Amino acid sequence: MDNRAYYDDFAGWYERERHLPYHRMLDDLEVGLVERYAVGKHVLEVGCGTGLILGRVADFAATASGIDLSGGMLAKAAARGLNVAQASATNLPIADNSVDVAYSFKVLAHIPDIAGAMREMTRVVKPGGWVLAEFYNTRSLRRLVKKLKPPTAVSEQTNDEHVYTRYDSAADIQSYLPADLEWVTSRGIRVITPVAKVLEVPVLGRAIRAAENVLADLPGARSAGGFLVACCRKRK
Repeated sequence: MDNRAYYDDFAGWYERERHLPYHRMLDDLEVGLVERYAVGKHVLEVGCGTGLILGRVADFAATASGIDLSGGMLAKAAARGLNVAQASATNLPIADNSVDVAYSFKVLAHIPDIAGAMREMTRVVKPGGWVLAEFYNTRSLRRLVKKLKPPTAVSEQTNDEHVYTRYDSAADIQSYLPADLEWVTSRGIRVITPVAKVLEVPVLGRAIRAAENVLADLPGARSAGGFLVACCRKRK
């Protein structure tokens, strides 16, 4: 399926499990990272979906806007009162050097022209600003689980095998960055969680979540994250 059709179809089910401990953990780790760079700043989310992350970022950013390819997803974000528009990550309707931070979670792995998306995110960020780009890590426990598990339904008609998905190494990610973007540091998300359900187990789930909070920023450990966020600064 093309990405727009896939996510329009997914929109109806997208939030059904977002209240569960696994998704809450991912959201908290991602929002916490954005907060480090975006307090009082002008922020853009590339691939904002239904606005669950964007709504939280709007609480601490000076301005927070989002784009998404899917009209179905954006309808839910707009209903939350968020500033969103329908657009492609490879053709952002944003002026050059106009935001302090551009970030993207769970989206870039599904964009075939990833170098183009990174160029666009870099273009709209001011010199000295930040691009926070999350990739699916080929060297991770999550990648192994994904290879072994059966497809997961995202609607009555569609499963997660129906969308283009790419897994990247650190070397791959570096090759996608334009010359004026410097990879400064990283955050690893889902370093040791074997399967989502384990976070629902009393005591064990809390212990794993606490460990994930620590491991996310530890050199070495963070490189094993199922989701690897490259924190990149645009050169002045």
